[in-house]
Amino acid sequence: MDVNCYASKEINVEAWISILISILALSVSGLTAWRTLFKRGKLLMTQPTSIFFGPDGGFFESTINKVYLRTLLYSSSRKGQVVESMHVTLERGETKQNFSIWVHGQKGDIARGSGLFVTHEGVTLDHHFLLPPDGSDFKFLAGDYKLKVFAKLVNSSEPIQLYAIPLVVMQSQAENLKQKNAGLYFDWGPDQRKYYSHIDIKTETDFERQR
Repeated sequence: MDVNCYASKEINVEAWISILISILALSVSGLTAWRTLFKRGKLLMTQPTSIFFGPDGGFFESTINKVYLRTLLYSSSRKGQVVESMHVTLERGETKQNFSIWVHGQKGDIARGSGLFVTHEGVTLDHHFLLPPDGSDFKFLAGDYKLKVFAKLVNSSEPIQLYAIPLVVMQSQAENLKQKNAGLYFDWGPDQRKYYSHIDIKTETDFERQR
């Protein structure tokens, strides 16, 4: 067979291999672009570093109890997510209570939640959840709790559950929470992968320092 014929076949094979590699690379690029730029993705949150049970207010002076947590919200896609509202539920045995008033921001600069755009890089905020204004009252009694965090996205019919966190309020802590200006903190320990709880009671000295 002619040498030129062999050379021609080798060139055709190389050309087809190049075309296939180009198609494969283009497909991978297209899939990556779709997953990162166009796909809606999911709204996710990190393990809250701090959780609080107790009265509202900087000195726990309110008669209204709340749940507070600090966390990073982020989108699994670069398109981002628009959060319409958030709320939490606390479950203890057969008891379940919604904390539906959502306030967020940073210390000294918080506002009533009225929508939040969450990017792929994420946003770290303090989230305060208060009892609804329907006369509800919730006491933090001793026992095992499950804290569930929910968010409702724009154009979604139902809220999605972002996290479920088991927590324990000990009997001594429940007794302390009956005192005025007392709150209970849960701090996340990444080394042991569990929460460490402690009572914080504001005193007259704390008030004087802030004047």
